[in-house]
Amino acid sequence: MLISVTSGPPRIRRQASAKVEPVNRLTRRAVLAALAAPALSHAEAPWPSRTLRFIIPFQAGGPVEIPARFIADHLSQRLGQPCIVEPRPGAGGALGIQYVVQQNEAHTLLFTTSAVAILPAMMKAPGFDPIADLTPISLVTDAPMVLLVRAESPLRSLGELLAQAKARPGAISYGSSGTGSTTHLAGALLGVRAGLELLHIPYRGAAQAVNALYAGDTDLMVTGTGEATPHIREGRLRALAVTSAQRTPVLPEVPAAAELVPGYAITIWYAMFGPRGLDPAIVQRLAAEVAPLRRGSTLAARATAAAQEVLLDGPAPLAERLAREVPLWKDVARQAGIKAE
Repeated sequence: MLISVTSGPPRIRRQASAKVEPVNRLTRRAVLAALAAPALSHAEAPWPSRTLRFIIPFQAGGPVEIPARFIADHLSQRLGQPCIVEPRPGAGGALGIQYVVQQNEAHTLLFTTSAVAILPAMMKAPGFDPIADLTPISLVTDAPMVLLVRAESPLRSLGELLAQAKARPGAISYGSSGTGSTTHLAGALLGVRAGLELLHIPYRGAAQAVNALYAGDTDLMVTGTGEATPHIREGRLRALAVTSAQRTPVLPEVPAAAELVPGYAITIWYAMFGPRGLDPAIVQRLAAEVAPLRRGSTLAARATAAAQEVLLDGPAPLAERLAREVPLWKDVARQAGIKAE
């Protein structure tokens, strides 16, 4: 259902950044802020009046760029202004997010991953508060990850992995695409929920982590279904479990880790944000314009093939997800002994 948008320029007023509140009040405040955010003081009317930029806080060519460009191309046609994708990598995604926060204007938006909820747990001074400094627009996609081992690994199942890890604390290693990445936290969460001590070995990216697994430098890794599925179908890697709460139709024979580790669930999500105080009329229009891509689009077809669910369900679910996950990852980092840098 499309969200109606009132005509005429948005009314403009300024509000100071809110302080982060206890988690039992955080979700309610985040949802209300998403639905009724005050306007940017210097928003232009009518909007958009010039090129719209989606900032990606990661290297060009990564998996997040694909859905971002689909969204940008669609909005270029719908809004009557060019919409471009601009990678601004650095500091695990923090630099690009900081840039959007600092620009604080209605034509510079953020297209990012669930890393936006993880970075405050990994950095003492990330340079932004994801709840106070960003305006949720919509979740875009949500996807499980896969626990992988080499095809010739003696670990044939998640049960065997859990047994070996408990019998030999610190002896089972897992590679990730970098300290503080979602793949790092996926392993840390498994250790916390299952009571394991796993050895984390960070690499400079997912490709390097996969190569290390092939070479036998690590015992397992966790990565997205889109990256994992080709290796699994070629028979070079074996999937032990998916990280979603339930099994995924793309890999129906692979159990969910939660079947053996209660409470374990982590997905990679992509989302669109605006800066603090983005006018609610702009939020509503953006959410309405992208909602039809949920079904029957090229984006939806590609997402389904990669075991991703297309959401595009507006600001409230994203605000709720953010309010839930920011404190979650801080708690996981504390329990896993991960020190913020």
